[in-house]
Amino acid sequence: MSETKPKAEPRLGPAIRKRRKQMQLTLQALGDRAAVSVGYLSQVERDNATPSLGTLAQIADALDVSLDYFISAPKPTDGLTRAGRRPQFSLPSSDMTYENLAADFPGAELSGFVLTVPPGYASETVSHEGEEMIFVLEGELVQELGGQEIRMTVGDCLHYSGQTPHAWSNRTDQPARLLWTGTLAVLNRTGGMQLPELSRRDRATVANET
Repeated sequence: MSETKPKAEPRLGPAIRKRRKQMQLTLQALGDRAAVSVGYLSQVERDNATPSLGTLAQIADALDVSLDYFISAPKPTDGLTRAGRRPQFSLPSSDMTYENLAADFPGAELSGFVLTVPPGYASETVSHEGEEMIFVLEGELVQELGGQEIRMTVGDCLHYSGQTPHAWSNRTDQPARLLWTGTLAVLNRTGGMQLPELSRRDRATVANET
């Protein structure tokens, strides 16, 4: 008779550390927000200490998540999103639209969007940690990567380091659609989304709205 394996328990430390880094918080900043000492918080993140339920609630509140984020083990279906049911949004005064593909379960690292890029759109040049991959679904784009221009059409895919200066533009008179995925953190200090490759106009809009 086979023995029943114990159910794997979620590891609090790595989940807390990952969420903290997504929010670009230092240990000191999180400790201040959660009213927890930096030394103790460091031990929790290294799984050398287990916080009480009350302390974990303070940490969760400081990280803008519920307790379930840390104590619920993800199910296989937690990563499933259905066509036609995914959140879609755009920024004020912009024709750029985003469809969010990624699921927000504990430990998730990837972000994913389907972007509709209007004619004439040009992003600013950026660089950051992590990786990105873009796959052209419809239309045509010009990707600028490390000072080189790469023309991409339907079916073309480009995988690159976010540390390489990059930007894209739609120089045609037709919209383009692309699948963007990467390890770029999508949450900033205020809990807002850091959308991939916003144009200067769109970034200014976000700044004015927050």
